[in-house]
Amino acid sequence: MRAAAAAVVVALAGAAAASAGGAGSADRPAPAPAQAERALVWAAGDVATPGVRADRIAALVRRARPDRFIYLGDVYETGTAADFRRSYHPRFGRLARVTDPTIGNHEWDNRFKGYYRYWAGRKGHLLPPWFKTEIAGWELISLNSQAPHGIESPQVHWLRSALERPGDCRIAFWHRPRYSEGAYGGAPDLNPLWNTLSGHARIVLSGHDHNLQRHERQRGLVQYVVGAGGRPRYKLHGGPSTMVWGTDKREAALRMVLKPGRALLEFRAPSGRLLDRSFERCDPSAPAPPQ
Repeated sequence: MRAAAAAVVVALAGAAAASAGGAGSADRPAPAPAQAERALVWAAGDVATPGVRADRIAALVRRARPDRFIYLGDVYETGTAADFRRSYHPRFGRLARVTDPTIGNHEWDNRFKGYYRYWAGRKGHLLPPWFKTEIAGWELISLNSQAPHGIESPQVHWLRSALERPGDCRIAFWHRPRYSEGAYGGAPDLNPLWNTLSGHARIVLSGHDHNLQRHERQRGLVQYVVGAGGRPRYKLHGGPSTMVWGTDKREAALRMVLKPGRALLEFRAPSGRLLDRSFERCDPSAPAPPQ
């Protein structure tokens, strides 16, 4: 029976890679309505790992009782079903109904046995490899830095169609950052996603580099790196950079207060201490730029 169930998950996940849809829900608390005038959203990456530091970040997020939680990827060590049970679920399982995840490099190879199976069980349906949801006047777009993302890839074709509505009140997120001053550096291979979003979104969130970063606006988008979730931290590089704030000295998660046309973004330490604060505005009726 288990083998048959696994085969179903693999088959469904393969089919999902060719299409996309909205994220579902299956746990308490209930998501805030998309039309709500205010929503509290938290984001964190690289937290699903054993250890006290990860426990503290997870506790920070849970205490806040967010309307939405964005998990920016990586379930250690290799994203197996056992890793989800041991590393992810005890920390964030109770937030499953309000969670919008993206897959990281550490769970990619075992995605059919780990990531897709876990989220199918928690949400009651197969989670697409890329999808969008709405909350408080903003669209949240989960993309996939591990799957093909070239200019003619199914993912970029889907993204173009997902951006047909006017306005730039959108937050996109994927695991590997396009702009980073950490150990991995930037990822120019992600330009097709970044350039497609240009003019249609304001914010991009990523994990992967185990530190905290906020960058200058590039083609209309601001990159936030939220990867200091409990793993050993990666040092930030010195010298010329697009980074306007960053630290490799502590763990944190990103707290966002979303309202129609406005967003407050704060890096918060496990104690709740404010590390960095920034603001974004968007225009829900801005015309789409020419393709």
